Amino acid sequence: MRFSPDEGAAPRRLLLGISLVLIGFNLRLPIASLGPVLPEAARADGLTPFATSVLTTLPSLCFGLFSPLAPAMSRRIGAEHTVLVMLAVLTLGTALRGLGSAPALFAAQILACLGIAAINVLAPVLVKRDFPRHAAMMTGLFTMALCVGAALAAGATVPLRHLLGGSWALALAAWALPALLAALLWAPLLPPQETMLGPPARPRSLLTDPLAWQVTLFMGLQSALAYLVFGWLAPILRDRGLSPAVAGYLLSLSILGQAVTSLVAPSFAARRRSQSGVALFFSGLAVASLLGCILAPLGTAWLWAILLGLAQGGLFGTALMLIVLRARDALTAGQLSAMAQGIGYLLSALGPLLAGTLHGLTGGWGAVAGWVGVLGGAMAWSGAQAGRARYVGASAPTAAATTGARAR
Repeated sequence: MRFSPDEGAAPRRLLLGISLVLIGFNLRLPIASLGPVLPEAARADGLTPFATSVLTTLPSLCFGLFSPLAPAMSRRIGAEHTVLVMLAVLTLGTALRGLGSAPALFAAQILACLGIAAINVLAPVLVKRDFPRHAAMMTGLFTMALCVGAALAAGATVPLRHLLGGSWALALAAWALPALLAALLWAPLLPPQETMLGPPARPRSLLTDPLAWQVTLFMGLQSALAYLVFGWLAPILRDRGLSPAVAGYLLSLSILGQAVTSLVAPSFAARRRSQSGVALFFSGLAVASLLGCILAPLGTAWLWAILLGLAQGGLFGTALMLIVLRARDALTAGQLSAMAQGIGYLLSALGPLLAGTLHGLTGGWGAVAGWVGVLGGAMAWSGAQAGRARYVGASAPTAAATTGARAR
């Protein structure tokens, strides 16, 4: 689906952009919808605290394990065909949660996250390849849609459960409908013949590149914090005295705040030669606001939730933009995206897993607060390093700002 000045290219590009935004809307629905009904699901299925922690860890773990599949699959059948297949997998996995049993819940989460993992990797590549002059804008729109979808899922799942006769399983399965719609809209955009992201031969590895590792660490650590919030913020607020519905609304409010900064952060970061300061600012704000949700007076939770959302939206938008800015071309962006999201998401599994384990061992949230501080410090350091004006594969600093200029 490469575009040129040929007649018809502009309308097709517009449809591609709209479809990508709709796909982004779906990429956190299965994850954000689980947290508000997690206690009910755990009780109904007899899940132990450790099993519940594993369930909240599955998204980041699956993203790490399945991300390397995306480049290989796209080289065989094309990026657009890969996205369509994975949208179908995402739809199926989300729908299977309606069965309501523990095995089905775990299997469904794995399937849904398989689809999300591949699309996560390919989205920056498609943006870099097909929107080279508007990469920052498209990254912002994509991440904004992702955050809006997550906010809607977090806030609407509990009311949806009431509408569906109190069934948490049907409420979770209902989020398959937007994914099905995205697949139906994406299918007509498939090119008549396979479009490869690069040559069939495996490109040079980035595993020995320090900058690639710094981008990977930043992506992984900000994701660790994000999935800790997705899985545990609502239970934290419920333990502190909020009702399930109000806790879900606050999580939704926090995620909705992400939509604001995820839209503007990529463009703001791309206009700067170095993105280190942006990464440091949002890292500090995220840690302070999450600690506020855990430790500050409960009456201020709404304020901390909003600040947390603004910070996390900025972190995620900046992390995705760094993949675009640190790569010279679409092929390198694909390599860096697969590495940053594959290894990074494996690392991010530690966020919710350790949070749940520490809470299970101590019965409180103080140790989790300490874990948040450790995550935040490592995230700030990696973001400062990844934000330097360099390209992966280059031994000396380069004018990465020129990439930002092309992206605009």
